[in-house]
Amino acid sequence: MAAVAADASKQYFTTAGLVVGYSLSSSLLAIINKYAVTKFSYPSLLTALQYFTAALGVWVLGKLDVLYHDPFTRDNAKKFLPAAAVFYLAIFTNTNLLRHANVDTFIVFRSLTPLLVAIADTVFRKQPCPSKSTFFSLVIILGGAVGYVLTDSAFTLTAYSWAVAYFVTITTEMVYIKHMVTHLGLNTWGFVFYNNFISLLMSPVFWIVTGEYADVFTAVKMSSGSEWLQLDAIVAVALSCVFGLLISFFGFATRRAISATAFTVTGVANKFLTVAVNVMIWDKHASPLGLACLLSTLVGGVVYQQSVTGSASFPSKQSSETSKLIDNGEEDDGDSDKVEQDIEMPVSGKKP
Repeated sequence: MAAVAADASKQYFTTAGLVVGYSLSSSLLAIINKYAVTKFSYPSLLTALQYFTAALGVWVLGKLDVLYHDPFTRDNAKKFLPAAAVFYLAIFTNTNLLRHANVDTFIVFRSLTPLLVAIADTVFRKQPCPSKSTFFSLVIILGGAVGYVLTDSAFTLTAYSWAVAYFVTITTEMVYIKHMVTHLGLNTWGFVFYNNFISLLMSPVFWIVTGEYADVFTAVKMSSGSEWLQLDAIVAVALSCVFGLLISFFGFATRRAISATAFTVTGVANKFLTVAVNVMIWDKHASPLGLACLLSTLVGGVVYQQSVTGSASFPSKQSSETSKLIDNGEEDDGDSDKVEQDIEMPVSGKKP
């Protein structure tokens, strides 16, 4: 009994650490990306630099035996390609949304995703239907988001077109990536490497489609092109790349530990810090009434977490037995075994 309690405690603190890491990196990355696209107005190139930094960082650290990631194979790349494409679209629309709208608008549309993800989880992934209290919390999120849109004096068709595109792609990404994480069998750093490397390979397509490559070449040729090589632009892009790597790791690791809906709402709730920083450093943000609506969406995220705490506080019998099997060096054929092993691996950084 004591061993089971110790296993449960270890799993709880590991999961809590992953959630905290994801929350900090996610909340700060929104502000950093907004600052980066302000100083470096080439969203496709910015995302490509983020992918390059993350993929190169994982590869180098793997060569130095600091961490272990699954080797790159053609078969796994083919399986992961659809997920990487959805991920790229989510980041691409996210960056363009931040370019054309304020951070508050981004947060509101990000806040809307848990309701749709919960429905998709139930319909497509056969997860249990949300309880009444859980569903009520998601309705609070929706109501706050609708109130924000109605009070947004800075409404523009371009900004909200990107917002809708982001909403659709991020919702798809939340559910589909969760499916890939639990079924493909890669460890966390393997997912980070595959995701960013494949996304990097897709970047030139978007440079051509959006015509951004012409803007970059023009800026380089003109004397004014030196503006995006100034210190503040370099620092903004560097921070964006570093936090891109951090959120890649914490994002995939946290997806393994909690449900897709809980992961989505965690991303919503941690935006309290984003809102606070945004109000302090930017002069372009929502009105007081708009901020009140925005905060209500975040409160809905907190209410959701409270509604699922009771069922998430204790691992199931199957999870406990799986933990004991892992500790004894035995293996099980279930999916939960893969998840448990892969959660532990990136934390220790050891090669199996």
